[in-house]
Amino acid sequence: MIKISYSGYRFPPEIIQHAIWLYLRFTLSFRDVEDLLAERGIVVSYETVRRWVNHFGPKIAADLRKRRPKPHTTWHLDEVYLKIDGRMVYLWRAVDAEREVLDVLVQTRRNKRAALKLMRKLLKKYGFVPDKLVTDELRSYAAVHDLGIAKRHEHGRWRNNRVENSHQPTRRRERAINSFDSISRTSSQPITSDAGSKP
Repeated sequence: MIKISYSGYRFPPEIIQHAIWLYLRFTLSFRDVEDLLAERGIVVSYETVRRWVNHFGPKIAADLRKRRPKPHTTWHLDEVYLKIDGRMVYLWRAVDAEREVLDVLVQTRRNKRAALKLMRKLLKKYGFVPDKLVTDELRSYAAVHDLGIAKRHEHGRWRNNRVENSHQPTRRRERAINSFDSISRTSSQPITSDAGSKP
């Protein structure tokens, strides 16, 4: 178990953890979390929430991974195209049969090399070869031949719903951020006056 120190912080660990949970669990912005905490009488800025997420989020995630037992022996792999920091990339994700996220990897490509990188990372991280590796019909997953586990590979259009459903929270957050950006761009456009136009 990883010991996480909260010394030097004005707020107790329970509040910090709750703020991080709100942001990561739901499709909320840092300002949304600030408002939700304010409703409970906790005055904290959205910048503070952002620093908590960036600082403690990875540590809490590592602690949870340490506590989690060995993952299920059936793995599902998939990739989704999305925008991160204004750049279009592929988010590769792996989950097990119980829908626990095994790992995520952001890459600029969706080719065989990218698939191979994800698979090698998973095998190194968990130290065993899954009994079954389920993917969609993307040709990049031919990388299983390079790893010598082609016999364990199963693919099909509708067989990978577990990992595709796992993409949904990320998609919702992306839509929320993009809608905020579109509102910002619209509000920044100059307002034209109709004063000189005919009735």
